[in-house]
Amino acid sequence: MQRLVQLALDLFDPTPVAAAPAAVAPPAGMPDLKQKMPSAPDGQALIAPKTIVNRPSIPASPAVPLPSLLSPAEFRHPKASRELLLGDAVVAYALQRARRRSIGFTVGADGLSVRAPSWVTLGAVDSALREKSDWILRKLGEARERQQRMEGGRIVWADGAVLPYLGEPLTVVLDPSHGFAGKGGALVAAAGQGDSLHIGLPRSASPTQIRDAVQAWLMRDARRHFTERLDHFAPLLGVRWASLRLSSANTRWGSAKADGSIRLNWRLLHYRPAIIDYVVAHELAHLRVMDHSPRFWDTVATVVPDYAQLRSRLRDDPAPLWD
Repeated sequence: MQRLVQLALDLFDPTPVAAAPAAVAPPAGMPDLKQKMPSAPDGQALIAPKTIVNRPSIPASPAVPLPSLLSPAEFRHPKASRELLLGDAVVAYALQRARRRSIGFTVGADGLSVRAPSWVTLGAVDSALREKSDWILRKLGEARERQQRMEGGRIVWADGAVLPYLGEPLTVVLDPSHGFAGKGGALVAAAGQGDSLHIGLPRSASPTQIRDAVQAWLMRDARRHFTERLDHFAPLLGVRWASLRLSSANTRWGSAKADGSIRLNWRLLHYRPAIIDYVVAHELAHLRVMDHSPRFWDTVATVVPDYAQLRSRLRDDPAPLWD
């Protein structure tokens, strides 16, 4: 059968409780411990008897196998139209018919999406999923883990909030006196204490006001930082960029057009400078090679030799959630 599968890789011991043993009659010659104890006189505490009798050991009930106590893992796409048992997991996936020659799989934050030609039967789609079940389950697990890390890094917007800035923690400080130079906010370095971002807001500012003020400052700083790095790498790559726009996309860090227009995600400012440099060089390299062929990656490597490691870090380390 002709191979129909094309993988898309573009893209967050509970111990069983044993049942209580049944009552066991004491062996011959051993006192019955179930005798009724005398009541304590009014106003006095009941004193435990001094006689201690060793009980015979009673074997615990056999533990119930763990798999029988747990429900199968479940990965459910919010737009799922079909579901399938792959290994020990229930996978509900979104199926879309498309004009293409093969079945394509994409695993993202929402789960598994499948695109298949209209002439491929549902049975053939399920068979293709079973054939690649190991890859699918591994990617679904990685996506879930990434989402959990993102949730764990969600920013709590208040005075003293901490967020990553150029790979280092940055503390937000509300400064109602506006005791700094600059528009909206200013970066303040403190020896041995890490940097802080002073924002000109009152102590009573709402979380939304704090978030918006921090975002406005970061976007201004992102434009400054990105412009410097574009100007640095463009001559090295022998290209000229024409314009820069900031993006807030959730799944794309940058893009480039043949006319020299560059789009970069301002959230890149959360990452260390080397990772930002990789993304900047990546987009500028597209002004020479508008695809991801080996020639393109060779072009990137001329200015960022360790691009593969930086690309992996960008993929594996999610930016914090803002909402």
